[in-house]
Amino acid sequence: VQLQASGGGSVQTEDSLRLSCGASGFRLNNAAVGWFRQAPGKEREGVACTSVGAFTSYRDSVKGRFTVSRDSANNRVYLQMNSLKPEDTAVYYCAASSQNMVSMINPFPGVEYWGKGTQVTVSS
Repeated sequence: VQLQASGGGSVQTEDSLRLSCGASGFRLNNAAVGWFRQAPGKEREGVACTSVGAFTSYRDSVKGRFTVSRDSANNRVYLQMNSLKPEDTAVYYCAASSQNMVSMINPFPGVEYWGKGTQVTVSS
């Protein structure tokens, strides 16, 4: 199983980015998928997640700005990030689990597979 997050980049405050999580050897349709991030010198934190039943959850600081969605046809999960702020700067990771949901609280019980991250840098 391999996961890969992509779509990161360097943007200005209030810009948007869409991150994509792709998988090989694993059907994301049947998985809980979470987005996590880690800024330099900080612990990894949960950002958003979607359950097998399409229930979604977001950390407070991104509510109303970030949206997680599924693309079943292409076996992908997206994280649409709008109104980006400098404090959103981090390496973003996607993770998946065959369980119904993943936890966004460190140490993130339920996560079975981690993908390689993608850097998001937001400049003021």
